[in-house]
Amino acid sequence: MRAGSETVQGLGMQDAVVSRSRALRGEMLDRLLSISDRNGLFSVTSRTLRLFLQSMMLGLGAWLAIQGQVTPGIMIAASILLGRALAPIEQAVMQWPSFQRTLAARRSLATLLAETPPEPDRTELPAPRALVEVQNLVVAPPGAKTAPVRGASLKLEPGQAAGIAGPSASGKSTLARALAGVWRPYGGSVRLDGAELEHYGDTLGRYVGYLPQEVVLFEGTVAQNIARFSPDASDEDVVDAAKRTGGHEMILGLQGGYDFQVSAGGAALSGGQRQRIAMARAFYGSPALVVMDEPDSNLDADGTMALARAVEGHKKRGGTVVIVAHRHGAFAQCDIVYLMENGRPVPATSGRSSAPVRQLQSGRRYRPGQPARQAVKKPAAGGKVAAPAEAAGSVRSVSREEQMAAAIARVTGSRGRAGERGPAVGAAANRDRPL
Repeated sequence: MRAGSETVQGLGMQDAVVSRSRALRGEMLDRLLSISDRNGLFSVTSRTLRLFLQSMMLGLGAWLAIQGQVTPGIMIAASILLGRALAPIEQAVMQWPSFQRTLAARRSLATLLAETPPEPDRTELPAPRALVEVQNLVVAPPGAKTAPVRGASLKLEPGQAAGIAGPSASGKSTLARALAGVWRPYGGSVRLDGAELEHYGDTLGRYVGYLPQEVVLFEGTVAQNIARFSPDASDEDVVDAAKRTGGHEMILGLQGGYDFQVSAGGAALSGGQRQRIAMARAFYGSPALVVMDEPDSNLDADGTMALARAVEGHKKRGGTVVIVAHRHGAFAQCDIVYLMENGRPVPATSGRSSAPVRQLQSGRRYRPGQPARQAVKKPAAGGKVAAPAEAAGSVRSVSREEQMAAAIARVTGSRGRAGERGPAVGAAANRDRPL
């Protein structure tokens, strides 16, 4: 409950949480007392038995000594030997709880080692090109009985960016983890420049950047988090990664700048600050492939624009970017958008028109089977509306900058206020809006 203390206080759950904690603590204490009583019973029984046997041995030795069959020395020696023979049994009974814990720990460790076999020695491969190939991929979370991703296939060339959209629990994050090498596939393959991800071994982290859905920062400085705690990291590379992702000015605004001490989990930072630092960490070292899961979930308009510029710059350097998002404005710089259907990424196209792709890139929602919207010229004052034959297939091509500006405008909730956003944004939004 300590991690969710703000939620508990904000929702007024103090009494309910305290009552539940007391009930759980009482149940735990009852079980501990029961176990302690049982262990005490066994200890007392074993000690009583040992003393009883030693007394019986002394009595029998005394009677034999009186009869003249043994000497008093033999009687004392027999009593000592019996005590030494029973001592290990008594110690085993007293230490039985520790022995049980040791057995349980051994079983857990054996299970863990069986599920994660040691990595074999790999031949270090050269730095790969940003060529990503996914073939008949089957991925499931560890321990799951069903695979959210089944038979997925796609191919991305260097300098391309792909977006992955779809409803919740459709397998988007599962696919992202497989592309980043976090989860191993049960079937199929993920290849980077022709080699499967597992062939890169420990060097895979140099060539793949990953921004998970739940951002985690580690205790240390901002610079150390961006550099992934690499001992050979240079300050120039850290600052360059922050500048390329638009987080340089934000970091300088922190107390101490890049030397700001991040607590465990990044509790002293806002959600947007944590996400921008994690985004700089994903782009650190210019990896060939960058996979980002919900990268704009906590970003404001400036952060979303910085994300788009970072993706555009990475594409120009020959890298590949995969973005998983619900807010389709994150797809402004994507060359292709996939929709997760039945565990497979399907290109968001309809017939010969790429209007669904532009709808996703511009922030509109698109559902599979939705017909492509066609642009119709607005009639001038006293003019006539263009004939359907003239309007058919005349979807206006919008520049990447206009698409991005329109997407940011929609993400920030400024739809319908084109005049307040400035002429460039307003014009792009009006052009994209269907009549």
